[in-house]
Amino acid sequence: MTATTQPAFPQAALDWLAAVSTNGRPVPTPRALLLGRSAAPLGAALTRTGTDLVACDHSRAGVRTLLNRAPRAIPTVADPERLPFAAMSFDVVHVHQALHTLPEGALASIARVLAPHGHLAVSYTVRDDSVPWVRRLTALLRDVDPQAMAGAYGTESIDRLRASRFFDDVEERGHRLWVPISRVDLLGMVARRFPDLEQDRLSQLMADVGELYETSARVPEPLLLPYRVACWRAGVDHSEFTSQLDPPDDGLRIRL
Repeated sequence: MTATTQPAFPQAALDWLAAVSTNGRPVPTPRALLLGRSAAPLGAALTRTGTDLVACDHSRAGVRTLLNRAPRAIPTVADPERLPFAAMSFDVVHVHQALHTLPEGALASIARVLAPHGHLAVSYTVRDDSVPWVRRLTALLRDVDPQAMAGAYGTESIDRLRASRFFDDVEERGHRLWVPISRVDLLGMVARRFPDLEQDRLSQLMADVGELYETSARVPEPLLLPYRVACWRAGVDHSEFTSQLDPPDDGLRIRL
């Protein structure tokens, strides 16, 4: 269950994920690949930083989603395990909310297109269930459905990244987000979660959730739905490649 308004991606998290340096000096105009449509929330902010962007998804619809946020990015339709770029073309590859969806072979493909100083930037925005009022809400919903608000986000896929022979030095940082939610919106979220619940039981649940809101909010301020933005940077390791990787001679090259 998530808020109807998607939380903004925190600038501090993006700055850390996107930071690139070589020989101890920042890269002035980094080359970045947005991989997968779910990376779209990062596109607008990266465009404002002057980053050279390529928007890549396995479908045209996904690329259009990326271009809606980063209209100046170079669009590319390709499967992540067969990226059609020259070796060492990018300083950063961004994957947001999607590492767990990447097929076998995608990490090797990403490593091949990263420059020797480059890194894979992985991020997930997940609900923070440690806040007391959220724990109370979870208990109410799980009284109806034990699987409600289970929170399976895909972050366990980081273990696969840590075990990959193509990456090392996996760093991690976390950031907090607070998204305002009104009483009406909270009740609407609950109602959408249980569309087939019997009317009497739904009415009781809605009354309980409404009471929770009224006893937890500081009127006239709304409740704040808590999120955690988990971020990882994994440095590339080309030593496992059996063939020689040569950087492009004149900037980014895409094989068509």
